[in-house]
Amino acid sequence: MSDTGKIAQTPLFDRKANIRGYKLNKMAMALVEEHNRQAFKDNEEAYLDRFGLDAVTKAAVMSRDWHEMVRLGGNLFFILKISAIDPTPIISIGAAQAGMTPEDFIKNRLGK
Repeated sequence: MSDTGKIAQTPLFDRKANIRGYKLNKMAMALVEEHNRQAFKDNEEAYLDRFGLDAVTKAAVMSRDWHEMVRLGGNLFFILKISAIDPTPIISIGAAQAGMTPEDFIKNRLGK
């Protein structure tokens, strides 16, 4: 397979990433339920511990390091559930994925 069309620094979400990110994705999907969102807000670290997240993954979630969560196997559609807690604008997440400030992301990627 050629490298044509690949974006530098973009983690591939393949079977290996899916397996690696299973606990992270399971935790994030559980946030669709109100009682889980409340538990996350009340004691984020304890909530993450319920899902057996390792220290690196917990640190990525707690610091809202979106790029690292994806690198660790987080499915973007699932980790967006985390962004609803704060709330974090999707532009900020896109900018983090691209390694840009939100302002540069808007200008360079959205042409505004």
